[in-house]
Amino acid sequence: MNLDSNPSVKRRTKRMCSGQRNNVCLYLTTRSYGCSVNCAGAIQRRNMGFLRKLVCQESTKFQKVWTKHSKSPIVYERGRIYFDNYRCCFNSVTSEPHHLYELPKCSKLEKIEDALLCECPVGEILLKPSDYKPSLIVVTGHNWLLRLSANTGETLEKIYLGSYCKFRYLTWDVPQETIVAKSSQKKLTALEQRAGSQQHGLLYLAVFKILPLSLMGMLEINKNIFGNCVTDATVAHGMLIVTYSVGLVKLYSFQWIMEQFMEQRLDLGQACNWSGMAGIVGDFPFGIPCNIKITDTPPLLFEVSCLENSFQIGGYPWHYIITPNKKKDKGTYHICSLSNNVLANNGIQDMKCCSLESDWIYFHPDTSSRIIHVGPNKINVLKLKEVETNSQQHQIEEDFVILAKRETKVNRLVTVTASGRVVKKRFEQLDDDPEQETFKVVDYEDELDLLSVVAVTQTDTDGSAHIDFYSNENGKLLKSIRLIESWDVTYNHEVYFDRDTVIHIEQKPNRLFFCYIYKMICNTGEK
Repeated sequence: MNLDSNPSVKRRTKRMCSGQRNNVCLYLTTRSYGCSVNCAGAIQRRNMGFLRKLVCQESTKFQKVWTKHSKSPIVYERGRIYFDNYRCCFNSVTSEPHHLYELPKCSKLEKIEDALLCECPVGEILLKPSDYKPSLIVVTGHNWLLRLSANTGETLEKIYLGSYCKFRYLTWDVPQETIVAKSSQKKLTALEQRAGSQQHGLLYLAVFKILPLSLMGMLEINKNIFGNCVTDATVAHGMLIVTYSVGLVKLYSFQWIMEQFMEQRLDLGQACNWSGMAGIVGDFPFGIPCNIKITDTPPLLFEVSCLENSFQIGGYPWHYIITPNKKKDKGTYHICSLSNNVLANNGIQDMKCCSLESDWIYFHPDTSSRIIHVGPNKINVLKLKEVETNSQQHQIEEDFVILAKRETKVNRLVTVTASGRVVKKRFEQLDDDPEQETFKVVDYEDELDLLSVVAVTQTDTDGSAHIDFYSNENGKLLKSIRLIESWDVTYNHEVYFDRDTVIHIEQKPNRLFFCYIYKMICNTGEK
């Protein structure tokens, strides 16, 4: 049949292209006719809109399709499940997880310590064909930084970091652009301690650009420069962040530090002569010399005192969240402007929870300048707004609230005094009473624009959990699914919602880890 010559098809196509009917089947038919926006981003957004409708419709179910256990921690990252210290990888995108690859067995000294999943940048011309595919950047126990194919485990690049310290951690400086390899903290041997030696060097940081993988610099955090109370440091968002045992957090410009204190620029693979030793940068056994030597305290960008070094930056314009550096203020959060330290109007948030576990707060990952404050029975989604009469001042307003489904109970205690008088005491239950529904996990699915919330109720020895999907725009409940396996509140749990998949990772006693996978199942018996 010639579609172009059929008037009824033309009318139907025109109606569907005009968007008069918000129906998934009609949109898909429209796409088959070629009547769609010629833009990859628009097509992707529309496809995710289709999937969101399918996920949230009443007839859709989530069915447990796969379970696997391990004696080592299980890690989930963007459709991939890693076992045995990243040695074994499964793909969870398919209807049932399937085995992608398994790296050769190695000794404990050579095992992978930490890893980051690197996606291909959009719209950039890269040097190698392998750069256009996702890769896993890992640091091993014997100080190798490796870039592995995320699909096959093949080693694409390898860099030897050096033998003067043990690198154990990987973090993003700028997500998908620059990474930081951090060493474990130096410690004096028993012999050095008895001799009264002092350890001035705390740790090393190696910063790399990715795709192509190139060295920005290696630096040491030294107590002679930053003070004896320094406890940790990292590089994030272009800033060197240093924390102290007294609760201080200090921020310095990493770019300024590189420009002022870099002794020599080093390129991976280049011949180098350093302190009388010759070798190739990034090759074994030469490694990477510490080419940034900070000889004086850099200019301070920002300093704040907070409890347990808990410090977050986010929002627009930039604000930060801290708890004042006093134990009595635990559970109280201050939201202040980063530019002038001014507390936002209504910027003190305190749920006044009566619970064993404290509430938590963080900037919404959707870059909407909102803030999520999670308590045992309440989730406050707050928005940061400019004060109408003062553009330099901001205020915190409630966007919406999600409440746990629970009944208010009052327990009665009856006691008898020595004289025989009966005294009745009344007290409210704890906010995180395990017999009442309690929020345990809150996550954001960015592609479907949904908030996923895990709520748990403990009865006797068993606990039951369900995941609720809420609209990220207004907090409306759209879907609820139940987890089949019991939930013990004394175990550690992680729950992820990724498109049509729910991943539940549980740590039981004796270092036994379980991974449960649920997949979306559409009821084909209904239209």
